[in-house]
Amino acid sequence: MKLWFYYLFAFFGIILLRYFLLAGGAYWLFYFSANKSFVKQAPPTKFLSWQSVQKDIFLSVIAAIALAICAAIVMTAYDSGATSLYESVDDYGIWYLITSFFGIIFLQDTCYYFLHRAFHHPSLFNFLHQGHHNSKNPTPWTSSALDFPEALIQGLFLVAIVFTIPLHITVLILWLITMTIWALINHLGFELFPNFPQHWLGKWFISSDHHSLHHNYYDRHYGLYFTFWDRLLGTN
Repeated sequence: MKLWFYYLFAFFGIILLRYFLLAGGAYWLFYFSANKSFVKQAPPTKFLSWQSVQKDIFLSVIAAIALAICAAIVMTAYDSGATSLYESVDDYGIWYLITSFFGIIFLQDTCYYFLHRAFHHPSLFNFLHQGHHNSKNPTPWTSSALDFPEALIQGLFLVAIVFTIPLHITVLILWLITMTIWALINHLGFELFPNFPQHWLGKWFISSDHHSLHHNYYDRHYGLYFTFWDRLLGTN
């Protein structure tokens, strides 16, 4: 139990540091007028309010607690050899390592789509998901702004994966990095690459435009990475 508390506080600090460095850095880079020459499409700063940003930061701190709890569970279990994480590529081979990364991305996207739709049900929305939608015009600060129950559910998905599916440590780290960067890009509030969503390949990925629309129109764009399920089930 002592080790679990150590991991809890350590990961809480790491998650918060990551959030303020990445979200704060992106906000500074793209939302301050002196830096807008970096992007072709300027962020909609006239619609922003500092009160909304403060709410996002507060929720992100709360969400960090939930995610730290799940990370502490994973690391404590890993230390005792109870997880399905492995360290040697030779255990399953290079092809499994590559396939497992893309497989876990698709699995997460699938689970997220259906959970996300469930979160928008009137009986669950206020309790699970309303906090994230406080920002009608998302910014980088919104990327981790989740109600505690939603953050805990998303964290428990990670816990379930590491206990059931063999994953190389490198794959787990790359997955977490992908998740973090994707959330940040989708909450920029503008398209970093404005022409990509119209490209034949770009049409299959959830972009910042998709997610900005979702923050205002709750009946569309529930995907995390891909538009596959949105297209298939009529929410694109």
